[in-house]
Amino acid sequence: MLNIIFGKIDNVIFNTSVFFKNSYEESWLLEKETQQMILDIDKSKVLGNGAIESPVLGIIPPTSLSGGLKTLILISHISDKIFNASNCGNNCASWLLKIGNEKDVTVNLRHLMDFGDGSFELNVVNKNKVVHSMDELLEIAGDLL
Repeated sequence: MLNIIFGKIDNVIFNTSVFFKNSYEESWLLEKETQQMILDIDKSKVLGNGAIESPVLGIIPPTSLSGGLKTLILISHISDKIFNASNCGNNCASWLLKIGNEKDVTVNLRHLMDFGDGSFELNVVNKNKVVHSMDELLEIAGDLL
């Protein structure tokens, strides 16, 4: 399940770009799900474990991916850390939910992310409450942000 802690907290990886640069493993880029994330978020294609073809930037290293995408990749591969998901835009929301459907992950949000009009399931850790829609999330997040 996707677990969200709203607001400022200790022990969160805030600068995910620096953390990614020093922690990512090239093998992650060869995984189908990571390649789908890269294509969806940055509209880029993995050419190999160290090269990505961007329609805007040309051939780039993984460290030149967008900040939100790097954060998603970290969240999907490192479960024992809490990452600042406010580095992600709303275009990452569906991927956060997907990762949360596959395993338990906890992220920190310092803003209200738009998870869309559909039904979903996530836990707001601050209130220990599972919510299933943006309306329910808005009621809780308003008190926390």
